[in-house]
Amino acid sequence: MTGRRVHIIGAGLSGLAAAVRLVDAGAKVNVYESAGHAGGRCRSFYDKALGREIDNGNHMIMSGNHSALDFVKRIGSHDALTGPADASYPFVDVKSGKRWRVRINDGLFPAWVFDPQARVPDTNLLDYVKAAGIAFAGRDKTVSDLVDKNDVLYARFWEPLTLAVLNTTPDLGQARLLWSVIRETFLLGGKASRPLAARKGLGPAFVDPAIAHLRAKGADIRFNARLRAAEFSEGRVSALDFGEKKVALPAGDEVILAIPPSRLKQIVPSLDPPDDNASILNVHYRTRHPVPATPLGDSPFIGMISSDAHWCFVRDDVVSLTVSASHAIGMDDVPNQRAADDMWRETQIALDLGNMPYEAVRVIRERRATPDQSPEAAKKRLRPATEWSNLTLAGDHTATGVPATIEGSIRSGDRAAAIALNRGRAAA
Repeated sequence: MTGRRVHIIGAGLSGLAAAVRLVDAGAKVNVYESAGHAGGRCRSFYDKALGREIDNGNHMIMSGNHSALDFVKRIGSHDALTGPADASYPFVDVKSGKRWRVRINDGLFPAWVFDPQARVPDTNLLDYVKAAGIAFAGRDKTVSDLVDKNDVLYARFWEPLTLAVLNTTPDLGQARLLWSVIRETFLLGGKASRPLAARKGLGPAFVDPAIAHLRAKGADIRFNARLRAAEFSEGRVSALDFGEKKVALPAGDEVILAIPPSRLKQIVPSLDPPDDNASILNVHYRTRHPVPATPLGDSPFIGMISSDAHWCFVRDDVVSLTVSASHAIGMDDVPNQRAADDMWRETQIALDLGNMPYEAVRVIRERRATPDQSPEAAKKRLRPATEWSNLTLAGDHTATGVPATIEGSIRSGDRAAAIALNRGRAAA
């Protein structure tokens, strides 16, 4: 792509992934970000209330997420991820106090579902066989359409998995999207199912090394550059309007819009992506002393059942809770202090803390955490290639074949970069 330049709007994970792919292929890249920092919905920052560096939300990837793992390898931060030595997931039922650990065995044969010590407690082989229909889900089916809500497996596996992966409830989430995750991870055995989290935070793992990598390869990164409008002529994007500055695009220049659906509708009104109003509630606590991680074992988190909180992450003296799909389960209407206090009582049980208090708390509500992932919204996911000859889309709202996760965001960036590169090679 000699002499040609790719203009990427948005420095979230999808935009960063596209930029990394492009500079690694020798392309000239400009990245424009409306905020004063990169990362979008996946970033770290210093919180004054806690006096600690925290993530805006908790995120986990799996060892079968090849796009995400390739990304951290490219930017030199593969060692920034941590997780258990095997594919194991600790859980606690906050109401009953019961604890268990699901262990996925290596190999394609699912021996774990035959082992009462490895599978979800109080379930039997028939429960898993009955749920196999999700593999053949049609586009109009939700998770609840295909799994038995009266089974123990629903409350202890299908519901937490759907909430975590689709950021919505099984009654609303598209079964086909959930199956795509199962197909690429659990179905391939333990080697593809090991959970991984950022050792020191999302910024050190995904964002800061990406920015350093891009700058080292000559990319031009501009923060506080909010795209106001895009100008179109002769079937292509001809200019980008940033308010005080307008960037004219010569023939051959490419544009990748890696922005959320709500912004995309403003820039290109003719596009109709899924709504991005699915929210997540995160509560971060600082304690007086580092929290013993005994209930977690070698995992960076523990799943919580029969509680408002769904996932609990521990990093030294910071405990971080995630409530997925807070918009769908009524938690968006709960006042911050009440939510923090109620969920700390759940955390005391989950982490076996007794009456240990917290010293400081920060509540973060991600109002536009993910796009809608219902069957109706999934049909509206946009293809990366557009009707304009030099415009490509990236973002977890595009049709990647997987849900709106870190893996989905990075995969979308990779695909957008490939389209831009192929067009550049064809024109050369």
